Amino acid sequence: MTKPADDRPEEDITHLLLSWSHGDRQAHDQLWACVEDVLRRMASGLLRRERPDHTLETGSLVNEAYLRLVDQSQVSWRDRAHFFGLAASIMRRILVDYARRHESEKRGGGVDKVSLADLDGDVAVAVQPDLLDLDNALALLAERDPEMGRLVELRYFGGLTKNETAAVMGISGATVVRRWRMARAWLHGYLVERKAHDP
Repeated sequence: MTKPADDRPEEDITHLLLSWSHGDRQAHDQLWACVEDVLRRMASGLLRRERPDHTLETGSLVNEAYLRLVDQSQVSWRDRAHFFGLAASIMRRILVDYARRHESEKRGGGVDKVSLADLDGDVAVAVQPDLLDLDNALALLAERDPEMGRLVELRYFGGLTKNETAAVMGISGATVVRRWRMARAWLHGYLVERKAHDP
């Protein structure tokens, strides 16, 4: 799993985020220098789960995500984890939108398959869903349990660690571990059942 880690102390990035949110253009430029490599690692990790001939490139995903992030004028940035949590959500939306366009162009043809290895852990992978199926499953999970849906988005799409996820969500690391296991099991079960009813 991709880990959003960088060499800048947490306080530096938090300070830059707060300065940027108050209109400091220099802070914005310094922030980009701090987060560009991390966003590239996140994007690269997500695209590795896609089909080998996927036409969306890492640089394009990073640029699009960053443009959407800097357009978040109403966001009150709290810290680094909050920033990368939102980045994970935005990258998910970009990939899902891309998959929908791709499916539409192929008129119902194959949609990008994704790996559930990060979701399943030690459980044998019995299904390889496409990104739209995974997105639909995640939306349903978030409807039933918003906290678990957010947790999967942060960990699977954002590559946040247990502690980073805990910080973003304001819960303990132990709760992250417990809820992550429950979410993985629910998603796996849902996707296996969906495949059985819709071969």
